[in-house]
Amino acid sequence: MTVFAPGQPRSLHPADKVARHRELGWWTDETVDGLLRGHLAERGDVLAVLDPPDKQALCGLEPLRLTWSRLDSAVDRVAAALLRAGVRVGDVVGLQLPNTVELVVSYLAVIRIGAIVSPLAVQFRDHEIGTAARVAGFDAFISTARIGDRAAVADAAAVLAELGRVRAVLGFGSGLPEGVSSLELGEASEADRVLVAEHLTGYRADPGHCITICWTSGTESIPKAVPRAHYEWMAIARVTQEAPGLTEDDVILNPFPLVNMASIGGTLLPWLRSGARLVLHQPFTLPTYLEQIARERVTYTLAPPAVLTMLLQNEAILERADLSSVRTIASGSAPLAPSMVRGWQERHGIGIINMFGSNEGVCLLSAPTDVPDPEQRARFFPRYGTPGVQWSCRAMDPVSLRLVDLETGEEITGPGRPGELRIGGPTVFSGYLAGTTDADPFDERGDLCTGDVFEITGENDEFLLYVDRAKDLIIRGGMNIAPVEIENLIIRHPAVAEVAVIGYPDEVLGEKSCAVVVPAPGAEVTGEEIVAHLREQKIASYKLPEKVVFADALPRNPVGKALKRVLRDRLRDGALKES
Repeated sequence: MTVFAPGQPRSLHPADKVARHRELGWWTDETVDGLLRGHLAERGDVLAVLDPPDKQALCGLEPLRLTWSRLDSAVDRVAAALLRAGVRVGDVVGLQLPNTVELVVSYLAVIRIGAIVSPLAVQFRDHEIGTAARVAGFDAFISTARIGDRAAVADAAAVLAELGRVRAVLGFGSGLPEGVSSLELGEASEADRVLVAEHLTGYRADPGHCITICWTSGTESIPKAVPRAHYEWMAIARVTQEAPGLTEDDVILNPFPLVNMASIGGTLLPWLRSGARLVLHQPFTLPTYLEQIARERVTYTLAPPAVLTMLLQNEAILERADLSSVRTIASGSAPLAPSMVRGWQERHGIGIINMFGSNEGVCLLSAPTDVPDPEQRARFFPRYGTPGVQWSCRAMDPVSLRLVDLETGEEITGPGRPGELRIGGPTVFSGYLAGTTDADPFDERGDLCTGDVFEITGENDEFLLYVDRAKDLIIRGGMNIAPVEIENLIIRHPAVAEVAVIGYPDEVLGEKSCAVVVPAPGAEVTGEEIVAHLREQKIASYKLPEKVVFADALPRNPVGKALKRVLRDRLRDGALKES
C-alpha cells in the first residue's frame, strides 16, 4: 500500500470496493466514536468501564470506574490535550499503556479527533518502539510514568528524541520527565469541550479512514504494520458481538493486551457496540482474575487454553471461586483440548467458544449455538458458505472462505486434503503499511493468503479442521515471535556464524523458542552470552529464547534454506547440545 501524507485523512479502500460493500450492506456509516456517543442519551449514568484492582501497583495510578457520560467527558479532555499538543487529522499516535481506563480513553480520544492509534505491547522496549515509530511515522506518543519498575514514558521519549520526528510525547502519572506533557483523566472543562467541538466542525469521521495501525510478527525481520479503517473493525465487531450474544446486560472481562485483533476485535469493539460493561485486567494474575469475575459478576471473558485446562484440573481452586455468573468463555491462540471444552460445558455449564483470528482479517468462531458438541467445537470451525448449511452468526455470511493446494494452486472442495485458507469479505484488511514487507498478502482473486493450513471435514463438509501454520511463526502465550527478527539480532554476535530460531511445544504457553547456534570457526560462546547479547539490544523479554543449543552446521535444502523441521526433530530427540 502507499505511504500517506502527514496531516491527511488516510482512506484505505478504493471507491468501487467501498460502493460495492455498502450496496450489499456489509459496510455502513458506523464509526467508533458514533458507537460511544450512541450510549450517552439513555445509558449515560450506567457504569461502562472499570480498572483492574491492582492498577496502582502496576503503574502508580488509582483504579477508576467510569459511567458512559464520564467516559465521554474524559475522552474530550484527552482529545483536547492532543489538539493542544499539535496532533492533527491523519497523524499517527503511538500508544503504550497496560489495560487501564487510560488506555481505553486514549484510544477513543485519538480516534475522535481523526488521528490514528498505533498500540504497542507493554513488553516492547527501545528496539521495538524505535522500529514502530520509524516505520509508521509516529507524530505523537502516549504512555505512563511507570509500568512495573520501568520508567516507561521516559525510556520511550529518549528513543523517540533520536528519531527527530515525533512532535509530542504525553504521559499519565506523576514525575514525568522534562518535555513530556501531562495527561489526566477527569471531567472535561468548558474550554476542552469547545476546542474539541470546534475541531469537529472541520472534520467528519469517514468510516473508510484508517483508525489503527497494529503490529504482527511475520516471517520477516521487521514486524508488519496492519492498518485498519472503521469499516473492517465494525464488520469484525458485528461477528464478535453476535457469536457470544453480547447485549447491554453483559459484563465483559478482558485479560488480553489491547493491542491486536484478539482484544480490540474480541472485547473492545463488541463492548462499544453492545453497551455492555468492560472490566480490564493486566498482567494476567489468576487470583485477581477470579476475584474480578466474582465481584463484577462477569458473564463473558477470554482465557488462554492452558489456564482453562489448569483450572479444570484443580478442583481446590474452583471450589473457592464463584463462576456462577459466567455464561461463555472464548479461547484460542492454540488448539483446544476436547476434554477441556467438554469439561467446562458438562461440569460447570459454561460454553467455550473456539476462536481463530489474525490481525489481517481471519475471524473464525466455533460457538455452542453452531457447534453444540464440545468435541467438535474444540477441533472444528464453521466452513462458512457450505451449500445447504446455515450458521447462526449471520454476520459471517459475507465472508468467503476457500482452501488452495499450495503446490498445485488448485482449489480444494473435498475433505481430507490440506490447503491454505484464503479469505475475502468485509473483515479483511487493505494491505500492509509500506516499508514493513514487500510481500503481497493477496492472491489473484484478491483474497487474503492466510498462511494457515486447514482441511475440510464433517458429515456434510461443513467444518474446517486446523492442520498447521505455513508461515514460520512462534506463538508464545498468544504473543507472536518472528524468528527472523531474533536471528538477525543474534547473528550480530562476533562468535556466531549461523543461527536458526525454532519453536518447541510447551504445556503452559503453547510454544517456547529455541535458538540453534553454529559458532564461528575457532570461537566459543555460551547460551548465557547469547541471551545477554539480546538483552543488550533491549528487545521485549518474551522474545528471549528459553533454550540455546549448538550445532556444527544448519541442515539446508538445495537452495540454502534452513530446514527448521529437521531442527525441531533433532531438538525433540536430544540431538542438539546445550551449553
